[in-house]
Amino acid sequence: MDVLQLIRDYLPWLLSAITLWQALLAGNKHRHAWAVGLANQALWLVWIVAAQAWGLVPMNIGLWIVFGRNHWKWRRHG
Repeated sequence: MDVLQLIRDYLPWLLSAITLWQALLAGNKHRHAWAVGLANQALWLVWIVAAQAWGLVPMNIGLWIVFGRNHWKWRRHG
């Protein structure tokens, strides 16, 4: 099995787990919630490219913006 196939088959499991963890962190107002979300978006981008799921690119860009904004605001307010 090649690397791209491994990414396409197994990365969604990790992405799902990280997405749920990030949502829990945000709900608990954890200061690193949005940083975890940003890291997860990088992994999503890897999967999007490997799976050629180009329809998810707008979501990925939008979440980079939202998570980056939230991270910046939360860091600024302590």
